[in-house]
Amino acid sequence: MRRFQTDKLTGPIPKIFQISKEHSIKMKKQLALTSLLAVIFTLAAAGQTAQGQKQIKDAAEYNAYIAAYNTADPTAKAAAMEAFLQQYPNTIEKEDAMEILMAAYQASNNVAKAADAAARALQLNPNNVRALLLEVYVKRAAGAAGGANAAASLAEAAQLGAQGVTALQSYNKPEGMADADYQKLKSIAASVFHGAEGFGALQVKDYTKAQQELRAAVEANPSNDPSAIQDVYPLALAYLEAKPADDVNGLWFIARAINLSNNNPAYLKYGHSRYLRFHHGEDGWQQLLAQTKTTAVPPADFTIAAGPPQPSPSEQAALMVKDHEPTQMAFSDWEYILSSGNQDAADKVWSAIKGKAVGLKGQVITSSRSKITVAATPEMMAAKTADVEVTLANPVGVAPAVGSTVQFQGKPTSYDASPFLMKMTEGAMAGKAPAAARRPAAKRRRR
Repeated sequence: MRRFQTDKLTGPIPKIFQISKEHSIKMKKQLALTSLLAVIFTLAAAGQTAQGQKQIKDAAEYNAYIAAYNTADPTAKAAAMEAFLQQYPNTIEKEDAMEILMAAYQASNNVAKAADAAARALQLNPNNVRALLLEVYVKRAAGAAGGANAAASLAEAAQLGAQGVTALQSYNKPEGMADADYQKLKSIAASVFHGAEGFGALQVKDYTKAQQELRAAVEANPSNDPSAIQDVYPLALAYLEAKPADDVNGLWFIARAINLSNNNPAYLKYGHSRYLRFHHGEDGWQQLLAQTKTTAVPPADFTIAAGPPQPSPSEQAALMVKDHEPTQMAFSDWEYILSSGNQDAADKVWSAIKGKAVGLKGQVITSSRSKITVAATPEMMAAKTADVEVTLANPVGVAPAVGSTVQFQGKPTSYDASPFLMKMTEGAMAGKAPAAARRPAAKRRRR
């Protein structure tokens, strides 16, 4: 009987999308943000001309505008344009001045001030494409970084993204901008706007809309840069977690995400297990990875053959406890069996681990000095959903930071099967991940 691993994806689709912190993608995204904003405003600057000399009639106002416009140093330019706007709050050049201000703040690496200028520009004109671009990108990045306001930031990004898609339809080429720059700016804008709107749809499990918008984002900017993963990975989830799943498209984009993330182990494990679940064999997997390395979207004739039906989770659980001792299994295997619906298999695992000290490593979801909840499997980390609750034996001096990776131990006392949550007591923060947390997952097999 041929063996292969088919790890189960547990937990809901992320309400707050988080590209794996385990592999520092968050930091890469922040760098990508700065890089993309630089591209946006480099292109935008190509269309910025001293319009004031054509429209401003008051000589003093004209001179102040031109002086601010011609200031070379970005920080000084921003200060000069702020002074101009304060002195002439009703200037006919107010919107153009706001765009110049955004670009100056961005060039001086002051993204917060650039976003503030964008918000002020949108008060003047809700369809200002450059301002929408900056606001959408900054808010989506803030939401992806996590924190108390993450959900609100992502919702705002989605709303502004939809607004941007509409605004882009009537966005005319600015005077002085080259045709190539105009088309590039529109492509980047379409990718940012559709991506934010699609990601917002994914948060509320509107998979059809998420597929449509995220696919449009990927097609608008089919980049091989690692930053493209912010749309490619959620697009894979939108296909694979839909009911019914679109496995063919989903497997293409999860393979693409693996390449863009330089073989992120969490993505690789998820993609590989989904491929085996659908195709039931290794053949073709390496070819799919190679094919998606530099190609953004699947060819029109792309397909993957589906394999025969797999054992049910209950049947898989029975095979797992037959072949492996529960104390030698990984935590992900315990989670799979305890939530499989096979009570006999669950009872065997639970009797072996209940009340025993267990060491794990995971990402903090909620935190206090006396209790933390943690995502302890790669899938739950990606979903930013807790599958372990630990009550500490002694309160810690400082609560672990939400989103940080911690090592801890505790004694399992109870669990909820669906959604899965293991509750532990007598918990303690550990300095080293115990061996139990590092054991490979037990292999699961088909009939």
